[in-house]
Amino acid sequence: MNYFKKIFNINNLIIIFIFTLIFIFLFSNISFGAYPKLIITLSSAFEKIKNWLVSLATPAAAVAVAAGVFMKKFSFGDDERMRIGKKLIRTSLISYALILIIDLVLSTIQNLLTN
Repeated sequence: MNYFKKIFNINNLIIIFIFTLIFIFLFSNISFGAYPKLIITLSSAFEKIKNWLVSLATPAAAVAVAAGVFMKKFSFGDDERMRIGKKLIRTSLISYALILIIDLVLSTIQNLLTN
């Protein structure tokens, strides 16, 4: 029973810590000025990560499409390999399109919030 009390107390401390962090981030605009240095740093870091991931997704999608095309081309009549090649091409194109759409939506939201 003592073990459960320790876990319950640790969970309460974690919840209180999370709520404290949330309140600090919510009210940091009021107490520290318009854009505190931490927020600017985090924002620029997330922007760099987003740009890096989008630039990395382009060659990854190209390699996946090329692998699917070669798999389909060199299947030599094997129906399962042709199906796997088609599936690879389709899923890589859909994934890349979703990455571009998410990037577009995030930049649109950012532009709407800053203007």
